[in-house]
Amino acid sequence: MSNEQVSNVAIAPNTKRLLWAGFMAILAAGVGFALRGAIFDNWAREFGFTGAQLGAIGGAGFSGSCFGIIIGGVICDKVGYGKLVMLAFALHVLSAIVTFTAGGDTAYNSLYWGMFIFAYANGTLEAVANPMVATLFPSNRTHYLNILHASWPAGLVIGGVLGWVLDDKMNLPWKWQLSLYLIPTVVYGVMFLGQHMPKSEASVKGLKLGEMLKEVGMMGAALIALFIWLFSRDALGPMLGGLTGAVFFTGPSWGYVAMAIGAAVWLWFSGMSGWAFGSLLLLVLFATHVLVGAVELGTDGWIQNITGNILTSEQGKILFVFTSATMFTLRFCAGFIERRIGLSPVGILLACAILACVGLNLASGITTFGGALLALGIYAVGKTFFWPTMLAVTSDRFPRTGAVAISIMGGLGMMSAGLVGSPGLGYAKDRFASEALAQENPAVYAEYKVAEPKGWLIFKPVAAIDGKKLEEAKAAVTAGKADEKQKMVHDADQTGDRRTLKADSFIPATMAVVFLLLFLYVKAKGGYQRVHLVEEPTGTAT
Repeated sequence: MSNEQVSNVAIAPNTKRLLWAGFMAILAAGVGFALRGAIFDNWAREFGFTGAQLGAIGGAGFSGSCFGIIIGGVICDKVGYGKLVMLAFALHVLSAIVTFTAGGDTAYNSLYWGMFIFAYANGTLEAVANPMVATLFPSNRTHYLNILHASWPAGLVIGGVLGWVLDDKMNLPWKWQLSLYLIPTVVYGVMFLGQHMPKSEASVKGLKLGEMLKEVGMMGAALIALFIWLFSRDALGPMLGGLTGAVFFTGPSWGYVAMAIGAAVWLWFSGMSGWAFGSLLLLVLFATHVLVGAVELGTDGWIQNITGNILTSEQGKILFVFTSATMFTLRFCAGFIERRIGLSPVGILLACAILACVGLNLASGITTFGGALLALGIYAVGKTFFWPTMLAVTSDRFPRTGAVAISIMGGLGMMSAGLVGSPGLGYAKDRFASEALAQENPAVYAEYKVAEPKGWLIFKPVAAIDGKKLEEAKAAVTAGKADEKQKMVHDADQTGDRRTLKADSFIPATMAVVFLLLFLYVKAKGGYQRVHLVEEPTGTAT
């Protein structure tokens, strides 16, 4: 820990309203996310989507945030936070309109782009809220950023309860359920209305964008460009192909276009930084947050579905609410852990990574509801402090980057959740379940698999179990009317879920190694220290 006194002193008279307005904005995102996760099975039944397709739709609910966060972070001090909030509000409404047009042959595109727009709005709000709260509380960022992001699990709890009641109990149409995220959307719009907001330390100091980007440099730009290339190749191309019918967007030529887009992004960020090499420590933080996005948000997008398959749909929703409520409660305790227990932000991250790894491994073997509560409780404690504490560490160590570095970090985390976490877990479910069924009975697998195999990143294509047939088999097992084939399919699906959770645990295991090395590095440098550009930032209205 630093010798610096952790202080709750804020720098603006409307601090509390801004903090809770930001809280409500992220809560709206959490409500929408939870409601979407609860209706994955509705979409599978209605449209026949496979796990990979559902994962891609869920992934769009993250990858869009990358663009919202990064673009918003780059321009926020220039255009003003208020205008970005107005844009996010309009996009949240537009996303509902696009999503609700889903039907027939256009269902996939409507759901994908509806989720993408929703995510872009969420990212724009994070581009406002994260640097705003980091600036409002310059000496206690870990505590207040965790409070800000307690809104995410709060939204998950609210959305999870609504999904449980409206879906499992009342069987309301999925469009009615999903529309409820518009209520907190209206609330945050009113709370931000007419408020003055502070600028970051770097902006107060008068640093230009190029100076803020120097510590990002060419190394950080390379990581950004990598994910922009992946998004252009794996998401943008197929979507443009689906919308236009042009094979160009899915052929080899589009691969070169995607590479060119990534290269252009690298050249822009590198050039704006003055071709600075960048900070190696900041690059490590960026790369680690890529893993955070994959394991936290990617897993959150699937955990209801997976635990609901292993146990029951209702129990899956209860467990989701339980883990989210655990996160919500603990995120108010980050300041206590830092001040009273004396654990530095990096130490908190190390402990969390170990717990998350243990929790996921235990969850892969659950057979009872009580065992699931224990396993997912450990996992929930582990994932609680990842996201906001990573933002706090970056703000503490790299104030010269202003809003830019934490916006890039959040963007990379969201993009990772969209391109790695969500579709990766969907692919894993498809692959492990298909392998289990093919091994048990090749003839049944041949009857239930989809016609066209799908791969993911560098992994081999897999002919997944057909979504509609899988849901029919699961429904038959639940009703006690399943034949032998349906029981095999059901069992293979559960095997896939368990193996997916075990594979997922390798991500926090890797993070634990990184955080241990960072912990030793910080200790060797004399302990955790906060860096300030100005002694007492006053902030100016924008």
